[in-house]
Amino acid sequence: MIISERIGFIGAGKMAEALIRSILKKGLSSAEKISASDKVIERLDYLKKETDIKVFHNNIDTVKNSDILFLSVKPQDFNVLLPEVKDYVDSDKLIISIAAGIKISFINNIIPNAKVIRVMPNILCLIGEMAGAYCIGDNVTEKDISIAHSLLSSAGKVFLVKEEQLDAVTGLSGSGPAFVSYLIMSFIQAGKELGIEEDICRELTLQTFLGSAKLLQENNLSEESLIKMVKSPGGTTEAGMYILENSELKNIIIKTINRATERSKELGKK
Repeated sequence: MIISERIGFIGAGKMAEALIRSILKKGLSSAEKISASDKVIERLDYLKKETDIKVFHNNIDTVKNSDILFLSVKPQDFNVLLPEVKDYVDSDKLIISIAAGIKISFINNIIPNAKVIRVMPNILCLIGEMAGAYCIGDNVTEKDISIAHSLLSSAGKVFLVKEEQLDAVTGLSGSGPAFVSYLIMSFIQAGKELGIEEDICRELTLQTFLGSAKLLQENNLSEESLIKMVKSPGGTTEAGMYILENSELKNIIIKTINRATERSKELGKK
């Protein structure tokens, strides 16, 4: 679908840039209908040069020139931002917040009756492979949901969830790329210690992670099925799996994601 509404971004960081590039690449909107503001002027100059969108040096101009308003500043900036723009946000404008921990009720307390969608993206939107989720406020319409889903899906996959589930999404897929990178580092280190050159270890590991995910996804395989495909009686995989299955690794990963989820809840209370 082509989005006819004007789209604005307050905050022009990496996440905003990735979404803008994805929206333009998918042809959902044109550069002349997208605008952005940011306190870092050099960032706006860069974005203007790279994407040809409109840029403004103050947030109010971005709000005035938007029907859909992405709030992509840091959570700690919301206490200043929301009072600044509240008089310019009417009931028809859709707010999409991508700030971690900022609840819909927090936004509505300052901007009553605003239509708010809260999103938990992840860094993979930089390559169009985002794994994210969003939840909706009370005044959001079916049309709003459809538009937001299309815009967010341009950067990867997103799912509609309840707001109370968004902290778990933060722990699972929001922080997930860092946790997966740690596992990748461990694979590479193991290969190096076994005498393989580091660059070869890295490529073998990255391709193994990428290929495994693709095989599971594209063939709708269960994880147990893939293990059975690789593991044969008395073989190398069975020997390695014995170590995994008799270790605390699974519990450690679960505890890691749980702790990230708990921290998201703590930040939300602040």
